[in-house]
Amino acid sequence: MPVIILIGELTILIAISIVILGFILLLLTAYAIKSGNILFPRFMRAGLLFLEGMMRGMFRLFGFEDSDFLRIIVTLQNTLNRKAFMAIPVTERAVFMPQCLRSNACPAHLHDEGLKCRECGLCRVGEGKRFLELLGYRVFIVPGSSFIKRMIKRYRPRAIIGIGCLLEVKEGIEMSTQIDIIAMGVVNSSDGCVETSADWDQVYRIALLGVDPKKVPDEMKKYLEL
Repeated sequence: MPVIILIGELTILIAISIVILGFILLLLTAYAIKSGNILFPRFMRAGLLFLEGMMRGMFRLFGFEDSDFLRIIVTLQNTLNRKAFMAIPVTERAVFMPQCLRSNACPAHLHDEGLKCRECGLCRVGEGKRFLELLGYRVFIVPGSSFIKRMIKRYRPRAIIGIGCLLEVKEGIEMSTQIDIIAMGVVNSSDGCVETSADWDQVYRIALLGVDPKKVPDEMKKYLEL
């Protein structure tokens, strides 16, 4: 009987500790969302992922959306990966864009490495691709994760920038972590399956991390972080 009581007490203690931890994580997340500053990023990321199911429920209980949870996970991962990303040469980085960014009238055709952009000017993908390639990035416009995996296997980049919807970016960062690739995520500024919009300012700011300012084209110098 004493053993059963001890197990019961330990179970209650663990449950209470988990709930307290959840409230601490919730407070840290609320502060990060409100202020834009992240405290204890490694602790937050580990806690949010370990208690993901419970934290999603707590978020909804206190008026947050699932998107708030996913967004903070992406922000945390970007924060943790920033220094390592900066240390990797641009020539060993790649950018993956979703095909949904293109115009409905896009004349590009699908090849074995994704869409081959014609830089026709109907959307901003062509401009973004040109800027990024000037910096030395490999740029892929892909219809799905199978293309991403194929290009990673073919070219073996050490770091990537993934652009896409919130869930895709979160899952892409997690996949990259599993295969030991440094990933930075940029969430689309509008969702959907066609003619979505990317946050190009953020794309360029991340792309320029660790790049020698002397090698930055004049039209991109405004994105250099001081």
